[in-house]
Amino acid sequence: MKYDFDRVINRRNTGSVKWDECGKLFGNENILPLWVADMDFESPPAVKEALLRRAELGLYGYSISDDSYQGSIISWFERRHDWELKREWIVNSPGVVVSLGLCVELFSAPGDGVIIQTPVYRPFYDVIEMNGRTLVKNPLLQQGGRYEMDYEGLERLMQDGAKLMILCSPHNPVGRIWERDELLRLGELCLQYGVTVISDGIHCDMEFEGHKYVSFAGLSPELADITVTALSVTKTFNSPGLQTSFIVASNPVLRRKFKRRLDALGLHNIGYFAAEVVKAAYNESEDWLEELIQYIAGNVKYATDYLERYLPQIGITRPDGTYLLWIDCRALGLDVPGLKKLMYKEAQIAFQEGSIFGTEGEGYLRINLACPRSTLQEALERFVRAVGTINAQ
Repeated sequence: MKYDFDRVINRRNTGSVKWDECGKLFGNENILPLWVADMDFESPPAVKEALLRRAELGLYGYSISDDSYQGSIISWFERRHDWELKREWIVNSPGVVVSLGLCVELFSAPGDGVIIQTPVYRPFYDVIEMNGRTLVKNPLLQQGGRYEMDYEGLERLMQDGAKLMILCSPHNPVGRIWERDELLRLGELCLQYGVTVISDGIHCDMEFEGHKYVSFAGLSPELADITVTALSVTKTFNSPGLQTSFIVASNPVLRRKFKRRLDALGLHNIGYFAAEVVKAAYNESEDWLEELIQYIAGNVKYATDYLERYLPQIGITRPDGTYLLWIDCRALGLDVPGLKKLMYKEAQIAFQEGSIFGTEGEGYLRINLACPRSTLQEALERFVRAVGTINAQ
């Protein structure tokens, strides 16, 4: 490989949420963290070089996103995802969660029901409830160890009046990349019942062999017309601290409302480094991403093989995409406090405890696999030893 993903980088005492908040969050500064979704890999060289060039200018004024910035986005999504965008559809935003929150505020009224498919990324709950909307759960169905959409449940919720849905694809935490037929069936329901869709595609570039991200909005002009898609380079190219993202909306009414609200909140300016990072990522870092996907796929195999060998009672959901592994630990017989004690006290590791994704995640853990193999090996060994200690008591 051209890039060294095995290199261990010391991130302690760098202001890292993932590493330097362990004492505060888990009661142990020495915990090995594989929880929050950022990578322990250096970002692509082209991104680092672009940041350095930009920083060396020494004058950090207000910035714009020009045609070359938008062109890099358009080229990327056409090349990687067979989705043709137009420049006017792209609107900058400080972050994907910001975009989700603004869309909930703009495209629903207080008290309205907003559909989510659980277990799901925790901020989905927050942007609904903190905006005074009603959380409407459509739990995913498990079929033979694989998660599927509950279409009958979705239709009931839409018949009951829910007019807004947040779609997560690839789905965090279960790793599903929804297939074309699945999305088309969802789209039929949304068109029939007048449901607007906010699609979170932040993990869309992390696709494993045999699986292909399909844009919900890219399926047809009719579905594009009811969809706002939130996207970013930050997950793909490990730059979440730069807080740059964008939405894609072909519907001029939805887009205009979104832009107007950004203006009202003073959030319309793009960050000084944002455009250069996006261009360096999308134009110059595709080979880095290809190697990263291979490496993460290797980590998926390593973790799966290891857990199947040493903890066969644990269920594993094999992901289609993302760098997240969702494991079913209910056979260990531990409640939520018991799982936390197992991780933080006994094993001295931090996977993401599953109930944070909803009640459907109780008894599950999410493991962030975006780390050197040696880090993953150490974390799994600690976990297995800790389970053995508890079983021996």
